[in-house]
Amino acid sequence: MSAEVLTTPKKRPPSAAARVPQKAPKLLIAVALLIGLASHGWNMFRYPLYLTDEGIYMEQAWSVLKEGKLSPYTYFYDHAPMGWLALAGWVGILPGGFGAFGNAINTGRVLMLIVHLASVFLMFEVVRRFTGSKSAAFLATFVFNLSPLGVYYQRQVLLDNLMMFWILLGLYLLARRDGRIVAAMGAGACFGLALVTKENAIFLLPGCAYLLHKTIKEQPNRRFGASFYWFTVLAPVVGYLLFAQIKNELFPEGFRFSPDNNQLQGHVSLLNTIWWQLHRNSNSSTGLSFTYLLQQSWLFKDRYLLIAGVAATVLTLISGRRNKRLRTPMLGCALMTLGYAFYLSRSALLDFYIAPMVPLFALNLGMFFGWLTRRTNQSGAAVLVACLLVPVLVMPGGFMIKYNAKGELEFSDAYRLPLTRLQEQQVAWIKQNIPTSARLIIDDDIWVALHDSKPAYKYAHPHYKATSDPDVRDKVFHSSWENVDYVVMSNKMRDALQRGGETWIIEAIDQHGETVWQATRGDVSLSIVKIGNTS
Repeated sequence: MSAEVLTTPKKRPPSAAARVPQKAPKLLIAVALLIGLASHGWNMFRYPLYLTDEGIYMEQAWSVLKEGKLSPYTYFYDHAPMGWLALAGWVGILPGGFGAFGNAINTGRVLMLIVHLASVFLMFEVVRRFTGSKSAAFLATFVFNLSPLGVYYQRQVLLDNLMMFWILLGLYLLARRDGRIVAAMGAGACFGLALVTKENAIFLLPGCAYLLHKTIKEQPNRRFGASFYWFTVLAPVVGYLLFAQIKNELFPEGFRFSPDNNQLQGHVSLLNTIWWQLHRNSNSSTGLSFTYLLQQSWLFKDRYLLIAGVAATVLTLISGRRNKRLRTPMLGCALMTLGYAFYLSRSALLDFYIAPMVPLFALNLGMFFGWLTRRTNQSGAAVLVACLLVPVLVMPGGFMIKYNAKGELEFSDAYRLPLTRLQEQQVAWIKQNIPTSARLIIDDDIWVALHDSKPAYKYAHPHYKATSDPDVRDKVFHSSWENVDYVVMSNKMRDALQRGGETWIIEAIDQHGETVWQATRGDVSLSIVKIGNTS
C-alpha cells in the first residue's frame, strides 16, 4: 500500500495584473468625465468655425442615408468610408435627422462629444491598468480634456477622432490582460476599424503590434490570440478591397498609375488613390509643411502640450527600457507616438492632422508619470499632479486664460467666441435672397444646409468638385464663369482656390463678381459674390 504524499503548491509571485487595483476609482472617472463634458461641450456649437472637412463627412453621411451611396459625387476612395458610415448611423437614430441639434455639423459634433467622453474613460483605464496609478490616469485624462489643441480639434467632426477612439478601445482590451482570445480578437477588430476609418492609423501599427506581442506572450493560447488578432485586423481592410474590386475600381484603367489623381482616365481607382497619396509631399498644392503648421498654428494653440508631450515620449522610451513591469506599455505608447510623428514629418498636411497626437501625448505623459511615481504613495502622487496642473490652468496664456489685444485677462476663445453664427447668417441670407434654380459654387461646410432642408439648392456644389469632378465641371459649370450665378466664400476659401489652381473660379470672382453680402469677425471673413451676366 503506497503512502500518499501531500504537497502544498508553491505560491507564484503576483503578476503585474494582480498588482493593479481591480476596482476602478469611480469618483475620479466621474470627475474626468465631467471635466471632458464641460471643456468639450461648452460653446461647441459656436467655436471653432465649421470646417470644410466637417461638411464633407456630413454630406457623405447624408448621401448614405438619402441616396444609398458613399458620396453625393464620384467616390474616389480618398478615405475609407467607416467614419461617415458611423455618422450616418448616428444621424439615422435621431428623431430630427441632420437638424436634430440645429444643423448637420452640430449634430455631428454631438457625436464627437460622446466619442470624446468614451475616449476619456478608455484612456483612464488604459493608464490605470498598465501603471497601477490612479494619479497617472487622472493626469492623462486631464491633459486630454483641457489641452486647447485637443478642445479645438476634438470638437470638430473629424475622422481622426473616430480613428483614435478605435485605437483606445483596442488598447483597453489589451490592458485588461484577462488571457481570453476574444480580447485579442476585439483588439484586432478595433485596429481594423481604425484603418478603414482613416488610413494613417497604419503608422500606429508597430506600437500596437509590439504591445500585443508582449502582452500575450506568456499566455498558453498566445498563438491563437496573435492569429485571431491579425485576422480581425485584416478582415475590414480586405472587405474594403473587395468592395472596390466588385465595382471594378481596385486597379486604374490599363494599370496606368498617375500621381495626379484628377488626371486619371477611365474610372476611379482605390490603388491609384493610394499611389497619389504616397506621392503627395509638403510642397503639394493640397497640403502644408510640418514646419509651417508647427510655427503658425500648433504651437500657438498649445505649446505646453507639444513641448511636454515630446519630452514625455522621449523619456518614456528611455525609462521604459529600465523597468520590467512597465516596459511593455511604455515602449508601446512611445512607438505609436513616434510612428505617427514620422507620418506628420513626411506627409502633405492639413492643420487638423495633429489631432491624434493629443491623446498619444496624453498617454505618454500618464505612462511616464506612473513610472516616475512608482515608489510614491497615491497621496503624494496626487499632490504632484496638482502642482503640475494648476499653473497651466491659471497662468495667463495657459489652457483656459489669456490676454486679449487690450492686455486684459479673459477666457480662451473656445469658451466664449460665437464664430459659427456668421455661417448661419450666410445660409439664412442665401435662402432669403437667392432662387433655388441658381448655380452656386460653395464650400462643403454649408452643403447639407443647402441640400437637406427646404428650400433646397440642387445646383450648389463645392468648389473643388466644380473643377475636378467631370459630372459637375463638364455638365453644370463647363469650366466657365458664365455658368456661375453666385460664389459663396467661406473663410480662407480663396487660399484653397489658389492652392488648388482653380483659376477660372478666381477669374469669375475678380473680373465678373460683385460682393452682395459680407460678414467679418476678427480674422474670419465670409462673403457672397454675385457673378455678372447671369441668366
